[in-house]
Amino acid sequence: MSYVIPKDFAVRMIDAGHSKVMLSTRDTLIRSYMAGAILALAAAFAVTVSTQTGSPLLGALLFPVGFCMLYLMGFDLLTGVFTLVPLAWLDKRPGVTLNSMLRNWGLVFVGNFAGALTTAVLMAIVWTYGFSSEVSEVGQAIGHLGEGRTVGYAEHGAAGMLTLFVRGVLCNWMVSTGVVGAMMSDSLPGKVIAMWMPIMLFFYMGFEHSVVNMFLFPIGLMLGGEFTLMDYLIWNEIPTVLGNLVGGLTFVGLMIYGTHARTAPGRQFAAKVKV
Repeated sequence: MSYVIPKDFAVRMIDAGHSKVMLSTRDTLIRSYMAGAILALAAAFAVTVSTQTGSPLLGALLFPVGFCMLYLMGFDLLTGVFTLVPLAWLDKRPGVTLNSMLRNWGLVFVGNFAGALTTAVLMAIVWTYGFSSEVSEVGQAIGHLGEGRTVGYAEHGAAGMLTLFVRGVLCNWMVSTGVVGAMMSDSLPGKVIAMWMPIMLFFYMGFEHSVVNMFLFPIGLMLGGEFTLMDYLIWNEIPTVLGNLVGGLTFVGLMIYGTHARTAPGRQFAAKVKV
């Protein structure tokens, strides 16, 4: 599978973060728009499979198809740039400043949201025959999903908010591992296998992904979910974004950077000579 050793893919991570910061506004928006749209379609696919088969595991097993597609096509998710771009800043790459990093995050957020919202509108039309009939079984499932993952957290107060944040952390620990997975091999099968495993894990475990939620909750509102826009923002999207940032950067980006890109000097072995 032409495996790339950690020391080398750590450099690829820094290079990728640098290139994303230096990308034009137009290209950043296009790439993030398409990433949001494709990931949202994969989420719709996974929920459809889970609902129609009664097997959440099967839905999780198939969901990574969207993630693999979008990364192989060079598109960008907010969860990925949260992990890669700060490494270029820490490495003092030319042109990478705090402002340019925040600019990249903001543009990718906007692009991802626009793409996910586009897919939400299209799928709402599909599941309601153009809003002319009753919501389908899958649509109802998504509406209930939105309720449970907004007001469901709110019912637990501060403990619910903590749980939501931690689920966001755990999510991007796995998702960013998938992002790095694409750099661990120079072959197509190797890239797909390395990406597939952690993405399947996060989806089945019900962790919170900010871009997937940009699809699930707007479409939930369109299909009659009993929660509000403010419920979605306060009791899901904002804490999830923060959790995704902490999880990806802390458990993936900084760890790999710290031990593979900036390896500490090894211990010296001094042989004892008997006199």
